[in-house]
Amino acid sequence: MGKFILGVIVGLLLLPIGVYLYFSTGHVPTAVSSEPMPFEKKLARMGLQSALDKQAPKNAPFQPSEADYVAGVAIYKQNCAVCHGLPGTQKSAIASGMYPQAPQLFQHGVTDDPVGETYWKVANGIRLTGMPGFKHAFSDQQLWQVSFFLANADKLPASAQQALSQQ
Repeated sequence: MGKFILGVIVGLLLLPIGVYLYFSTGHVPTAVSSEPMPFEKKLARMGLQSALDKQAPKNAPFQPSEADYVAGVAIYKQNCAVCHGLPGTQKSAIASGMYPQAPQLFQHGVTDDPVGETYWKVANGIRLTGMPGFKHAFSDQQLWQVSFFLANADKLPASAQQALSQQ
């Protein structure tokens, strides 16, 4: 029984030592072009989903007006489009060089997420993805405007569609 307990203790000590050596000896894939670490994607998705379930607002504080959608388009074009793209455009050089790849929101369906979830992502960012948090750069109203725009991009009023298509 003593050898078993000793084996468990040695095993528990070897695990953190192995992890430390993996990180400290340069074996961690840190280049954008590197393959992800084992379980990296699964753990990141699991953590993000848990945070969204717990922290994302369930209801918006106001109903968007046409002016809010137009303002959301302007915010998106100025601050988000370089990574997340615009309808009918190619991925930018910045977006092509990111890891993980920034989703091209108009190619993969931008309206999948609830507006509160989008708000949380825009406000807080997503760690280790290149997605910055904008809660210190924009007012709460601006954060909701861009979130409403993204959540309703498939059913925008004509003025917002026009603003989106203008160069």
